[in-house]
Amino acid sequence: MCRTAQDPDGEGDVDATDVAFSALLEDSVEELYEQAPCGYLSTLMDGTIAKINTTLLDWLGLNRSQVVGRMRFTDLLTVGGKLYHETHFAPLLQMSGEVSGIALDIKAAAGRRMPVLVTSKVKTSDEGEPLLIRTTVFDARERRAYETELLRQRRAAEEARGHAEADRERLQEALAVLQQSLLPAQLPTVPGLEAVSYYHTASPDHLGGDFYDLFPLGADQWAFFLGDVCGKGPQAAALTSLTRYTLRAAAMHDPAPIAVLTTLNTVLHERYTSGDTRYCTAIFGVLRPGSGHASVHLASGGHPSALIQRADGTADYVPTPGGMLIGILPKVHFTAALTELFPGDTLLLYTDGLTEARTGPERELYGEDALRAFTADQPPAGPQALITALTELLTGFGDGLDDDTALLALGVPAPLPTPPGEDPR
Repeated sequence: MCRTAQDPDGEGDVDATDVAFSALLEDSVEELYEQAPCGYLSTLMDGTIAKINTTLLDWLGLNRSQVVGRMRFTDLLTVGGKLYHETHFAPLLQMSGEVSGIALDIKAAAGRRMPVLVTSKVKTSDEGEPLLIRTTVFDARERRAYETELLRQRRAAEEARGHAEADRERLQEALAVLQQSLLPAQLPTVPGLEAVSYYHTASPDHLGGDFYDLFPLGADQWAFFLGDVCGKGPQAAALTSLTRYTLRAAAMHDPAPIAVLTTLNTVLHERYTSGDTRYCTAIFGVLRPGSGHASVHLASGGHPSALIQRADGTADYVPTPGGMLIGILPKVHFTAALTELFPGDTLLLYTDGLTEARTGPERELYGEDALRAFTADQPPAGPQALITALTELLTGFGDGLDDDTALLALGVPAPLPTPPGEDPR
């Protein structure tokens, strides 16, 4: 029963707080579940949706009969969200039994993308056997807008007040560690090939967006890529991480260079089409070492062409015309190229920090013609010798080098010279 309070006239009056409390108690648990301010769903261990609340259905623009028993949780996600779920979310949930506050995008009503924060927990039996996965989905649209504004204000405040030298050194150390985490710790050993990389940081105060990698695909195939994301700082680092994971995952599914770059374009376009457009350039290829040579199949998306230093002392580019920037348009065109590396040949990939360096009193662009001439002037002594020469070139640019530069050189070693008096056979 509700309490009553006496007014000054002595007549009984029902307290408004008690009325509200009584009404709240009358709400059923099911009503609270269905009309909660967040989305709820329960799935079987294979991801099949077994239960979902009205709030989440309204966000999706679907009815219960379309979803329950017919769709999996990943069917609700965008392409980028699915890839992130497969490579990060699901493995972490399997290992720890609980994942909290993961940022994903769902396919909302009318074809819209909706940013959400997802928390999942595995329900187990008394014996510890996993039974189902309970998931909570929070609307993150306002939070994402708030974080963007907070980041803008933080940058403005940092620029206004500057940093003490000690703080700057600590920041540089942290940025250096983070930068290294976006690159392979070391390149793998490829039988019959030599691989060398180098990364030049133009400023220790900023995170760069250049990246590269080399990894096995199995069946005597090796994938490699090198690229550059737009911008610098934390957002560029996030884009770099997403790009590297996507390229690796796509290559495992279909290693054809055009297919890999097309998948990357789809992921980036879906992820960054709502206001904060982000894109990258990249060159991706597949190496197949053979007997005394290696075949190379590659494609480029808006990236400078690869350069080959031949054993005969010549140097020229591998043309990949028409390659478009990755992530801006929903559909793009890429061009593939095939070439061969023979003993003493070196394939060089680089980012535009090298060719866009400023030289001389007039601060003219260094350019691709100068790079080709420089490479042709170097003795064809393999990837390590070429990278060493380019490292010295970068150092010589001084303050004319204002962008990060990544280098990746792959080559077939030349045969060792035969000592005098020995039969070369």
